[in-house]
Amino acid sequence: MKKILLLLANGFEAYEASVFTDVFDWNREEGDGSTQLVTCGVREKLMCTGHLTVLPELLASQADATGFDALAIPGGYESYGFYEDAYSEDFLSVIQTFNRAEKRIAAVCVGALPLGKSGVLRGRQGTTYHLNNGYRQRQLAAFGVNVVNRPLVVDGNIITCSAPASALDVAFKLLELLTSPANCSHIKHLMGF
Repeated sequence: MKKILLLLANGFEAYEASVFTDVFDWNREEGDGSTQLVTCGVREKLMCTGHLTVLPELLASQADATGFDALAIPGGYESYGFYEDAYSEDFLSVIQTFNRAEKRIAAVCVGALPLGKSGVLRGRQGTTYHLNNGYRQRQLAAFGVNVVNRPLVVDGNIITCSAPASALDVAFKLLELLTSPANCSHIKHLMGF
């Protein structure tokens, strides 16, 4: 069983998290059945965009990379407190631990910014939200990241994307890397892509 830790910050975007829950649930039910997603946060109760409440299964302080194959991080809204959680020591520690263990890490949109802050993207290629005159891309570059203006960037074990529009591409790429290209194509077909 391939286990994916979905690391959530308060104020995460519901859509960006749902691409991982949907793709990996489709795989569990209709694909090769080899994936399991576990939610995680720095607090016991999270409020995401749309004011949906989420109760993560694990706290970040309990997350152990040895029990997982990949880490997934959706972006979020600053006005909802996203960066307070995403830049916290516990959140960044999870990222660093997964990277040291050479596990796959997939981040959507501004979910790349805590990767940058954690240091795991320093000197590597990545991308983040590209609109608003490149403000978020400049923030990512300030962490020592070589920002590439593409919808999807893969550098070693890390996948980043430039906007919510690329979120499904990230989830499918992670599925492909954890299972197989054939299985990923099968799930895409069943989901109508």
